[in-house]
Amino acid sequence: MSTVLLLLIGIPLLEIYLFIKIGSHIGPFNTISLILITAFVGVIYARYEGFNTLKAGMSQLIKNEIPIYEIVSGAALAFAALLLILPGFATDILGFLIIFPLTRKIIFKNISKNYKSKNVKNEFINGEFEDIDDENDKKL
Repeated sequence: MSTVLLLLIGIPLLEIYLFIKIGSHIGPFNTISLILITAFVGVIYARYEGFNTLKAGMSQLIKNEIPIYEIVSGAALAFAALLLILPGFATDILGFLIIFPLTRKIIFKNISKNYKSKNVKNEFINGEFEDIDDENDKKL
């Protein structure tokens, strides 16, 4: 099976399981309230972190530097806000991990380390070239 199909089936099953387990301990009203509160607080904090990332990106642009980390961080914050809006405890935990700057840097470091080690090759192709544009210009 593909990974996407497993995620589409596995995440809702995990969320339903967590709803049942947590709901049986704290009650249905408290479970629903907790889901709504985490969504509300998470989106507000994601907005705050998004503005901080935007300010950091603007300061990078003023320094004539490319704000690569800020661009990736902004996309991650948008994804985290989406995870927090979705009802569920597992998605909320993952969303909060992405929103906090310390854990976001750790996640980025691990992902970039894995990506660099797999895709970066130090192979060079040596060759010679000859500029032939001058000869074509004379013929015209």
